[in-house]
Amino acid sequence: DDEEVQYNLGSTLHNLGRLDEAAAGYRRALALKPNYVEAHNNLGNTLKDMGRLDEAAASYRRALQIRPDYAEAHCNLGNTLNELGQPVDAEASLRRALQIKPDFIEALNSLALLHNAQGDPATALNVVYHSLHFRETAEAKNIFVACAKHLHFTQDDSAIRTDMVRALT
Repeated sequence: DDEEVQYNLGSTLHNLGRLDEAAAGYRRALALKPNYVEAHNNLGNTLKDMGRLDEAAASYRRALQIRPDYAEAHCNLGNTLNELGQPVDAEASLRRALQIKPDFIEALNSLALLHNAQGDPATALNVVYHSLHFRETAEAKNIFVACAKHLHFTQDDSAIRTDMVRALT
């Protein structure tokens, strides 16, 4: 199908850093298939990488109008809203992504970073701690350590201390 060709072209161009051309490829795919949810989402990713955050948010919202249970679009929208200085709406989008897909590591890590940036390292640590139980990734370990640095531990925090040692190794 022609829309698939244009979508794949957009993806390839994005990976090559040719963002204007990638956006054009996604737009051609959408002209052929207006409800192509993945093309809306990836157009949003491309626009975000271009610094066009309002347009990116609109593209993610369009994807979510078509498929309200699209966890990746909720996560992408949450990250974009956070960059736009809308942390309350960002958190709502990230939490919606996690309602749909509870083990969504990227959404968990993004939510942890959001809380840490908001000056709430305890909540951030709890979120990333949850993330580490699904899958230990380098990003989750780094976020865990960054959040934990802001906290003061008591003797009752031995489980967290053990996980910190694991995160550092």
